[in-house]
Amino acid sequence: MLHSLGRTAVAQVQGLLRGFLQDGALPFSSVLMVQDIVDLISQTCVETYDRIFTPVVTLCTFLSQIHSDDPSCRAAVARLNATRVAQGLAPCSPLTGGYCKARQRLAESLLHGLMHQSGQRLQQQVPTAWHWHGRAVKIVDGSGVSMPDTEANQQEYPQPGSQAPGLGFPVARLVVVLSLACGAVLAAAVGRIKGQQTSETMLFHGLHTHLERDDVVLADRFYCSYWEIALLRGRGIDIVMRLHQRRQVNFQCGWRLGREDHVVSWPKPKRPAWMDETTYAGLPATIDIRELRVRVPQRGFRTRVVLVATTFLDAKVFAKEDIAGLYRARWHAELDLRSIKQTLQMDVLRCKTPAMVRKEIWGHLLVYNLLRAAMAQAALGHRMVPRQVSLQGARQTLTAFHSQLAQASPSRREGLIQIVLSAIASHRVGTRPDRYEPRACKRRPKPYPLLRVPRQQARARLATAA
Repeated sequence: MLHSLGRTAVAQVQGLLRGFLQDGALPFSSVLMVQDIVDLISQTCVETYDRIFTPVVTLCTFLSQIHSDDPSCRAAVARLNATRVAQGLAPCSPLTGGYCKARQRLAESLLHGLMHQSGQRLQQQVPTAWHWHGRAVKIVDGSGVSMPDTEANQQEYPQPGSQAPGLGFPVARLVVVLSLACGAVLAAAVGRIKGQQTSETMLFHGLHTHLERDDVVLADRFYCSYWEIALLRGRGIDIVMRLHQRRQVNFQCGWRLGREDHVVSWPKPKRPAWMDETTYAGLPATIDIRELRVRVPQRGFRTRVVLVATTFLDAKVFAKEDIAGLYRARWHAELDLRSIKQTLQMDVLRCKTPAMVRKEIWGHLLVYNLLRAAMAQAALGHRMVPRQVSLQGARQTLTAFHSQLAQASPSRREGLIQIVLSAIASHRVGTRPDRYEPRACKRRPKPYPLLRVPRQQARARLATAA
């Protein structure tokens, strides 16, 4: 049977959440609670008789491992031992075998459920003033994550076809839905980078249920197709996307709204192989789309002209400049993915099996959402918006105060939280309008040649030469 949650386990969960300012009656301090973790663990975790690495202890250790600057398993077990000694308990073995086995027992649905729950709750608490025209804007974008070159990983997530066998690394495709207002990950999907029905749009179709009526979906031109727009409009969702490069635009046609701004009808194409006949029959014969051309006058920008498609047809309510400004905000998706992959070190994963790789991804996204909740608290209390707060600054501050927040008494904790929030708010993202930089690296790499044959062959050559 699952261990009942004793005082030690509850204290560890509370300490973990307090380290992310998830405690008290402040705004955004309830995106994840102890009861949420307890309920999901009871629903998803398998039976275990491990007296040290219970599901609660394993989850807390796993999340602290992701949040730490040293993400190794050895460091994670060492931190757990330090916590046990501080609580008056005997230390466990400093070896990592027990912890690694316990991580394998954690249900993937536990981490995925907590990630989704934290993002949705954070989005629900966002003030209306942070929205665009009173509408919640959600950005969709995709990326890839690398992982160790093991046989299991290669079979589940094969390496790109451009890499020779034995020289590349398995890569998983990741599609996320992000909140423009607070930056939280609201939903995510993981898939292969090649094969039938593995594209970003196919993964995004599985995330449609996480969107709500009257949402605004912001995306790049890869998502700009009749199918995507028609399916979203069927759910009462509007879109702002860059026009696909293959679609021709003629501003002399359609209903003219202004200079280089008109409304046209897109006819329904033939049914694609991936769509069933019932869904196809339910889509409209045509959809009205507003197309507009945005000219970029800023010097240094690579793109000079942007064609935007949107379902906001009323030019009096939604001016051309407003639509252009909203599409420019799509770049936040690139910045958020960079923060997740580089700041939280998810660019190259560490686990050697596909199941653990996915757990690692959900764990990173959960930690990211908890950081975003703390940033939203700091922004709201200092009359800012979360996009003005540095994620790295928030992470460093919470890491420094983590033990104090976890162990502080209730009377002292409130004052300590205010100190932490003030420190987070002070780390602002630099105001650099219209910034541009060359896409080149100044620091030279090490003067070693690239490995052009599998490592075993290279080692055999060295042995023969010796």
